[in-house]
This record gives sequence, structure tokens and C-alpha cells, in this order.
Amino acid sequence: MRVLVVTAVAAEADSVISALTGPTPHPDAPGPEPRTLPPGRPRTPSGNGYPVTRRDLPGIAFDVLVAGVGPAAAAAGTATALALAPYSLVVSAGIGGGFRPAAPLGSLVVADAIVAADLGAETPGGFADVRELGFGRTVHLPPAELAAYAAEATGALLAPVLTVSTVTGTADRAAELAARHPLAGAEAMEGFGVAEAAAAHGLPVLEIRAVSNAVGPRDRAAWRIGDALAALADGFRALGPVLANWGERHEHR
Repeated sequence: MRVLVVTAVAAEADSVISALTGPTPHPDAPGPEPRTLPPGRPRTPSGNGYPVTRRDLPGIAFDVLVAGVGPAAAAAGTATALALAPYSLVVSAGIGGGFRPAAPLGSLVVADAIVAADLGAETPGGFADVRELGFGRTVHLPPAELAAYAAEATGALLAPVLTVSTVTGTADRAAELAARHPLAGAEAMEGFGVAEAAAAHGLPVLEIRAVSNAVGPRDRAAWRIGDALAALADGFRALGPVLANWGERHEHR
């Protein structure tokens, strides 16, 4: 089974890669070598090319991709990778904001629904999403069994994860999102873009988020990015065997 893990930034990818360890390597063995997609495209600060790192575990191979911030970048990077290699599953992974009190700082959220929360139009009667407007979908559903197993194995909250293009920074915005999505566990900026690309290729998708801050008034001093990255790594240590088992059971059906 081959899994594509899509992150927004290098720090998230590094946390995932650090957790995906197979049998103990020789001390002098080289570490994972990142490559760039599309092949031959240079890695530059302007974002030409997507860094991707391969890690192999028993029964499963992971490609960890850094696609960039936001749903458009996530969709473009994911689609590029999926066009170049065969995969069985796509995972959107990283840190994000948690809705209190369900998702405290340092906790994990596994999505049972990946929701485009701000894709639509403001109307006199309030926000109308693109589904209501008749222009498309706003929700992708990960495989229910896989999401439940992933949440159980990682100790995560199983709940909708909202994709937004603008991170919530006020109490009013947090309240508005919570009113429209009362079961939401977290918000982030990439999941729906990853899911759209996966769906275009007929592939299942999963999203896992480690909570670095509360959804609400922007307070950088209260953010716990290091703790969230550590939680993300812990989550992937537990997630690897779950995905390998799921892939073994489903790929031979």
C-alpha cells in the first residue's frame, strides 16, 4: 500500500517523517532523501516544485509532500503527486485550531467530515455555501471505518474538520462557525483542497490535525505550535499500523 501524506509546511512534514520509522536503521545509514515533484523541477523559495520524502514501513510506503498553505495550494500539490504515481490513500495532515472545549491544545482531531466552511457567498440572510447555491459540494467524507480506527488508535477526537481560507481570529467569527457547524472539532486551511484532488482520482482521503491554538481571538502568545507538532508525530506513530492493516484488508477485496 502506498499513501500520500500532504502537509502545508516543512515543519509539519518533518514531524510526520520523524514518526514513520520502520525497523531500527544502522547508525550510519542515510536518512530519507527528499526529492522534488514534478521530477527535475528545482526547489525554490517561490514554490516551484513540491518537496516529497519517502518512508517505507512494513506493508506500507509513505510519500510525505509539502504542498503549501491554503486549499488551492493543497489541491495543486496533491493533484501533481497523484498524476505521477499510484496511491491507495491520501492523508491531509498538520496543525490547526481547535474548537473549545472539545479539542484542547495539544490534542488530535481526525475528520469524519472534511468541510469547506467559507466557500460560498454572503447574503442578506447569512452565509450560503456553494452547495446551497447549486455550484458544487462542500463536504468530503473519509471512509467511516478508517476514520474511526484512526481516531481510536491515536486518541483523537472524531469530528468534522473545517477548511477555511482565512484563519479565524475573532470571537464573533468563531461563534458564527460554531453555530453553522456545531459538531466541528478543528479548523485548518488545506483539507478540502486535498480531498478535492483525491476525489478527482477516485481515492479515499483522511485528515488528521494536531491542535496548536483555540479557534477564536488571535493570540499568538497562547499558541503551542511545538506541542502540536509533537502530538502530530505521536499520532503518526500510532497511525502507521492502522493504515497498513486497513490497506491490507481493502486492497485485496
